[in-house]
Amino acid sequence: MPDDALARRIRDALSIVIDPELGRNVVEMGLIYAIECDSDGTVAIAMTTTTRGCPAAAFLTEAVRACAAEVAGVSAVDVTLTYDPPWTPDMMTG
Repeated sequence: MPDDALARRIRDALSIVIDPELGRNVVEMGLIYAIECDSDGTVAIAMTTTTRGCPAAAFLTEAVRACAAEVAGVSAVDVTLTYDPPWTPDMMTG
């Protein structure tokens, strides 16, 4: 059963992860595509970067994983990097 409250807490927590290229957080930038949480605290996050081959991709995926892992109720985190759909500036919310 999905845990939407946990997904919201994770999304809120991810707002501290800043894209070093643009200096904005990954949530406002629209880089977080999906957060799925199981009732046992297993979390799957799908995210992207601004460009394929982004030099900050490893930093960003690890920062997202580490940040999500700190949220109460999370037992495991898997972060998948995807470019489908490709990121565009109109995905930014802030």
